[in-house]
Amino acid sequence: DFRHPFNRHSFAEDIHWGRMATFSLHSPAGELAAFGQLYERLNRINLARLAVNPTMRGQGIGKRLIASLMTLGPQMFSCSEFSLFVYRDNVVAAKIYESMGFNVTNYPEAAILGEVCDYLTRPVAELEIKNAP
Repeated sequence: DFRHPFNRHSFAEDIHWGRMATFSLHSPAGELAAFGQLYERLNRINLARLAVNPTMRGQGIGKRLIASLMTLGPQMFSCSEFSLFVYRDNVVAAKIYESMGFNVTNYPEAAILGEVCDYLTRPVAELEIKNAP
């Protein structure tokens, strides 16, 4: 639901700047490497607006972003699952999410972007098990 063309003001409004937990990863040189947000949606920790700098793709930054958000999410929200949306034509992102334990799930409400997006979930508990010594 981003307005196009956008400007600095409309972009900040459309990403809910200041109203949603927002995180970024930066390169050692200080360049923006990745961006993502967290919020509670339908009793799940929803990962939203996940993006990797196009010039830095293929370096594992997307996985690092998602892993970081999945570590922070349970500290912020008392939910037993994660969720996210992915555009069906974004095959690379879908493979990353699948490799991190996400599975396509039926969206429990009226389809939001249902014609172009899949809704994925995974249990928070799996994170704890996979990271256990």
